[in-house]
Amino acid sequence: MRVLITGTGALACLFAARLSAAGVRVTMLGTWPEGLAALQTHGVRLVEGGQERAYPVRATGTTADCAGHTHALVLVKSWQTAGVARRLGKCLAADGLAVTLQNGLGNREALAARLGEERVALGVTTTGATLLGPGRVRPGGAGVISLEDHPRLGTLPDILRRAGFEVEITANADSLVWGKLVINAAINPLTALLRVPNGELLERPAARTLMAALAEEAANVAAAQGILLDFPDPVAAAEQVARRTASNHSSMFQDVLRGAPTEIDAICGAIVRAGKATGIPTPVNRVLWQLVRAMAG
Repeated sequence: MRVLITGTGALACLFAARLSAAGVRVTMLGTWPEGLAALQTHGVRLVEGGQERAYPVRATGTTADCAGHTHALVLVKSWQTAGVARRLGKCLAADGLAVTLQNGLGNREALAARLGEERVALGVTTTGATLLGPGRVRPGGAGVISLEDHPRLGTLPDILRRAGFEVEITANADSLVWGKLVINAAINPLTALLRVPNGELLERPAARTLMAALAEEAANVAAAQGILLDFPDPVAAAEQVARRTASNHSSMFQDVLRGAPTEIDAICGAIVRAGKATGIPTPVNRVLWQLVRAMAG
C-alpha cells in the first residue's frame, strides 16, 4: 500500500503519521524547505497523549520521485491548488485518483482542469490538527472523512479506516463541499481574528452569535442553489465541530500566526460571491472576509 500526500502542513503531517503507523508507504510532496528537511531527517513526528513518536515517510520536492501513484491526497491550501495540479500531472498514474480534502470552493475544478474529471474526487474532513513545527504535529480532535462515491476509490477508504480515520461515502458531492464550507466559515475566520482555539468560540457569547450568523448565511446560499446539506441544523453542526476540536487551532488561525496567506477568499469570499449570484444577502461573511484580508495589509 502506498499513498502520495501533497503538502507538508498540519493535516498533511497528521494523515502521513496515521497512514505510516498503519503500514502504508507514504510519500509527501511539498515545497516548504524547512518542512521537507525535517521530514527527511526525523520522519513525521506525532505528539499525542504527552508522548512523541516519529513515523517514516518519504519527503520530496521533486515530482520525479512520485511517479506512478494511483492514490493522492491533496492537503494544501486552496491558493496552492493550481500549482499542485500541475505537479500532480507528473505524479499520478493514468488510472489514478487525486482526492481533495481541502477547505473552500474551487479546488476540485482546479484539479480537474489539469488532471481530467475522471482522475479527481471530492472529499472533506472535519479532523483537526495543529502544526507545532516543521514535520511535527498534534491532533486537534477527531472528525469524519467524507468521500464522494467514485469508481477509482478502490481500497483507499479501507486504507484510511485502517489508519484510524472514520470514513463515509456519499453520492452527493455538492453536499460535501458546502457542508464543510458552512463549518469553515463559522469557525476559521473568527478564530483567526480573535486568536483563540476552536472551543473558545463557544465560551464567548458574542463569538457564538457570530458563528451562528456565518453558518446560517452559508446554509442559505447553499439552499438557494438547491444543495441539500447533510445536516439539518447548520448552527448545531458548526458548534459540534468546534466542541469536538476544542483545543485545535484552525488552519486559518495557524496561517495568521505564521504570517502566511489565508484561505479566506475561498471560504467567506466564495460564500459572498455565490450569495450575490443567487440573491442571498451575506453581510456577516462579507465583513469577516474583509477583516481577515485586512490583517494581511
